Amino acid sequence: MDSFGDLLFYLVIETGFLKAALVVNLLLVVVMILTLMERKISAWIQERHGPNRVGPWGILQPIADGVKFFTKEDIVPSHVDKFLYIIAPLVSLFPALVTFAVVPFGDQMTVNMFDHLVTIQFQVADINVGILYIVGIASLGVYGLIVGGFGSNNKYSMLGGLRSSAQMISYELPMGLAIISVVMLSGSLRLNDIVTDQSSLLAWNIFRQPLGFIIFFVAAFAETNRLPFDLPEAEQELVGGYHTEYSSMKFSAFMISEYSHIITASSLVATLYLGGWQIPGLAALNLPIVAEQLLQILAFIVKTSFIIFIFMWVRWTLPRFRYDQLMNLGWKSMVPLGLLNVVLTAAVVAFF
Repeated sequence: MDSFGDLLFYLVIETGFLKAALVVNLLLVVVMILTLMERKISAWIQERHGPNRVGPWGILQPIADGVKFFTKEDIVPSHVDKFLYIIAPLVSLFPALVTFAVVPFGDQMTVNMFDHLVTIQFQVADINVGILYIVGIASLGVYGLIVGGFGSNNKYSMLGGLRSSAQMISYELPMGLAIISVVMLSGSLRLNDIVTDQSSLLAWNIFRQPLGFIIFFVAAFAETNRLPFDLPEAEQELVGGYHTEYSSMKFSAFMISEYSHIITASSLVATLYLGGWQIPGLAALNLPIVAEQLLQILAFIVKTSFIIFIFMWVRWTLPRFRYDQLMNLGWKSMVPLGLLNVVLTAAVVAFF
């Protein structure tokens, strides 16, 4: 290092520190937006008004909610295991925030920065086994729910934690089988390679893997504990499930992790099945590199936002499953269909 500028360049650019900080903060901002978006969508579906008192059209409602959570009394029941009770929201929140690190939201570009030619990748970390990283880290989020249920020392909370673990096992398998089929077509575990493999519209995996898309999408609902798969917190049966005993920012941390999981799951659907940041025919327009990159990022945002909208649409449309229906769907329907999809994909790859 010859100068302070070189040191700054290394810390900010080469280590990806700046991108990581930006992505984490953007995720938290988007979570705030999604809380308002969900209320507006539910109001639209139910033909009523959503938040419309705090700020113009209610757009400041998420800020009011944040102030409320920060200022609410943090009640810790006397019967809980305090260590487990306190770390559970953190265990749930951490995987939700770091999973997005390997999702590519744009192509790479080369610019001159600090007298260095820098190749900027619109992705926090480009690793060769990106999809395995996502599956591995995302599955850790369930430990927060289990620890929260167990640490609460409450029967309803414990049942919610047990349900979350059983649900994760049941739907990780078909989700993994759907991912295997995508990997077989692209020949790579690297997410950028999977996106590049979908360069044309008909090459999008939603057309090449329609069964795999349905399996992955349904499993994503179960993985994020969203209706109709929110059995770990079913209020009619379990009061609030794993977060029954939580209040203030600890409860908020569980909600932030849920919405962060929705963002990551939606971005994965866009990446694996909707071409990621690809816009068919964009290269033929010969646009300036900056304009092309901005359009690609915008395309990724639009695709991800559309999937998030479907998540919310389904929540306010379909009723909750019974627990036996949840388990039967996972083990008796989705696992066999996932295996069938892998066999069919292998036959296509081998013979065509």
